[in-house]
Order: sequence, then C-alpha cells, then structure tokens
Amino acid sequence: MAGRDGADEIEKTVKPLDEIERDIAANTRAYVVGPYSQRRGGAGSADTNQRSFAARLDEAVGLAAAIDLTVIEPIQVLLTAFRPATYLGKGKVEELAERIKIEEIGLVVMDCGLSPVQQRNLEKAFGCKVIDRTGLILEIFGRRARTREGTLQVELAHLNYQKSRLVRSWTHLERQRGGFGFLGGPGETQIEADRRIIQERMTKIERDLESVKRTRSLHRVSRKRVPYPVVALVGYTNAGKSTLFNRLTSAEVLAQDMLFATLDPTARAIKLPHGARIMLSDTVGFISDLPTQLVAAFRATLEDAIEADVLLHIRDMAHEDTQAQAADVQGILRDLGIDPDDGQRVVEVWNKSDLLDGSERERQLGLVTLKPEASRPVLVSALTGDGVARLTDAIETRIARSRPVYRLVLAPGDGKSLAWLHANGEILERADAEDGALSLTVRLPPEREGAFGARFPEAERQN
Repeated sequence: MAGRDGADEIEKTVKPLDEIERDIAANTRAYVVGPYSQRRGGAGSADTNQRSFAARLDEAVGLAAAIDLTVIEPIQVLLTAFRPATYLGKGKVEELAERIKIEEIGLVVMDCGLSPVQQRNLEKAFGCKVIDRTGLILEIFGRRARTREGTLQVELAHLNYQKSRLVRSWTHLERQRGGFGFLGGPGETQIEADRRIIQERMTKIERDLESVKRTRSLHRVSRKRVPYPVVALVGYTNAGKSTLFNRLTSAEVLAQDMLFATLDPTARAIKLPHGARIMLSDTVGFISDLPTQLVAAFRATLEDAIEADVLLHIRDMAHEDTQAQAADVQGILRDLGIDPDDGQRVVEVWNKSDLLDGSERERQLGLVTLKPEASRPVLVSALTGDGVARLTDAIETRIARSRPVYRLVLAPGDGKSLAWLHANGEILERADAEDGALSLTVRLPPEREGAFGARFPEAERQN
C-alpha cells in the first residue's frame, strides 16, 4: 500500500478546480490548433462534423477566450491521416515546436480528442502544456459552475477524465514507488492506489449528487403541486438563452457574449399576459462534440428540460452556422428522449433579429410564415424585446392546447367562487348580467379539473 505522503499528494492533485487555476492562468499565451481531417464523413473517417473548418476553429478560439487565454494565433492543420503517437504528422509537430519556442507559448489547445499517449508525446515535443477539446471544456465548466450541483458535476467529470490519464497527469508517478513483484512491474501498486483514491472520491461525489438530485426532485414535486407548467430554454451555447430569460423574467442572470456563460440551471415563476403562470427554466448551452463525460455528468442539470411541458429552442439566426448548431441541439434532445419536431411541445425561437440587416430579416420572416402554424418559429430579439409578445402568445397557445375549457354561470355575489377560479385557472371571457350573475369561460390546468368538477358540477366543457 502506498504511504501516507503519497496519498496526501494525490489528495492535492485531485482537486481539479485548484489545478486549473494553477496550471492555466489568465492571459497565458496560447496556440489554438485545429487538426481537421480532409476526409470528413467519408468511409473510415472519425470526423463527422460538417461545419466549415474556419467556423470550427473560430469556435475553438471562443472556447479558449472563455477562460481568458491570450490566443496568439489560431492554426488550421489539414490531415490526410491521424498519427497514433502524436495525432499530427512528424513534420507538423516539429514545425509547431519551433514556432512555440520562438513565440514563448505556454499552452497549446488541440481542437480534437487526444489519447493520454498523444497528449504526453505532444507535451514532450512542444515543451509546454497541451490540452484537448475535452480538457478545455472541462476547465471552462470548472470556472463557471457556481451552485453545489454544478460544482459536483464538474468535479466528477474532471476526475473521470483524469482517471484515464494517470500516467500523463501526475508527476509523482514517475518516481515509481511500490514494486512488490506484481504484474506490471515497479510503479503498478502506486498507480492502482491512485485509481482507488480517485474512485473513492468519485463514489462520494456521486452520493452527494444523489442527495442534490433528491432535493431538486422535491422542488419539482412542490412546483407541480402549484400547477405551473414548466417552460425550459434550450439551445446552442451563446444563442442568447440567458438574455431571453432575463427579458421574460426581469431577472439578472449572467448574460454575456461568451461561450458557456450559463452552467447552473435557474428557474423563475412568471405570469404570461393572459394570466397563465409558468415556471421558466434556463439551462446549460449545448455544443458540438460535447465530451462524453459531460453528457453523462450534466444530464441532471437538463432534467427540467426533459420534464418540461414546453421547450423553447433558442437559435442564433445571425450565426453563419445556425443550421449546424440547430442540428446539434436536435441530436442532443433526441438523446434525452425529446422529439425536436414535436411542434406542440417544442417552439423554435429565432433570436438575434437585431443583428440582421433589413433584407435578411424580411427573408427570415418569410420563412416563418411558410411553416405550418402549429410548429411555426418565432423571430425575436431578446436584446431589444422585438417579437417577445409573439413568443408569449406561442407559449400560451401550446399550454392551452392541453387544458380543458368550461363555460359556467356564477350566482350574483358569489365572490368566493370567482376568487377560486382566478386562483386556479384563467378566465377567458366574462359577461355580467343585469341581475349580477356572471357568465364565464374558464381554462384550467389538468390537475385542477377534478376539484373544479366537484365545485361546479353544472359547468359545460367546451373542448
């Protein structure tokens, strides 16, 4: 068994957020390298991303900027084949190593997934730290998470990532303590001890997360008792979800022109123009090639989306890759068991109309009107508020489709019943008779239909 000094060293190492702050300080001089296959989507190609190489590299630079790296130069590298040892060809590795030395680069971001061996070999060749796309996104998440759940999810994902990279990440292993003649030779005992300590910590985090999830589940149960429909905002990162959330709720959720500005789910109860109350939930943004560790680890933060009555799919219509971004979001929704083509449940919100010139805005309005009314997108600007009234109408329409409508007459002076109807439903129409009786058309949440029927047995259902 490893000594206590080894365990203490591991305990320090497995605090990923601390490690991030030490290893990658703000303003670190960095290269962002986009090594893209020229055989995209072809037979035998692992690269199925259909975006342009320039757009992919721009996104990678945006990710690097999200943790305040100083990107000296984005470098696109077109590959005919991937090298098992270094991912890049030998000549390109040597060329980059020379440039890295001249430019005094402290970090290279590779916009791809690297194996532990490839990462280690590139670090040796470049003489600086190297991280891949997964590592970069994990570090962004580590800096953005604020709630207990978000922090635990990040740490779990980071530990899972480190677990596969023990031989690269932890320099104390190079001292090769242990060596009791077990298979694997000197150092194997220490590596197994490291893995055991990481696994124990992961197990503890998973238990803590279960507790957090139970608390969130209780919150959802209590919200369902309120009977507020849940409307969740989903979309590609930086599509404007938080800006729209703030517009609809008058809240002050962090909203910046930055990838992954929002990581922790936020919910607010709001009242729509015609009186319906909803619970609006902001969620983490999606992204292409999301690390598998995060798909699993952050599923809990998407539970509000999975269980939502209505989903608003926010799209950045001013972005050149808006179609590809939409396809990525739709793919993740399908993975979560949500049909993105269900017009009753999913509303496409075409955001950032303020960034479109006049002709492009007219073109997109024309495209909106060509869609079937039941699944018609809504063109809005979350920043200026243009189109938000149309959006709230679309939300109300979809909520109303699943809600029964009744007509009834209240006796003169029956204020108690009128107050109950205001508190538990929506009054769509009201006609006052000369004798003081009220003729009402009301719409109810399904959960209140039983209580309504018991209280107003003479009411007539209209749908």
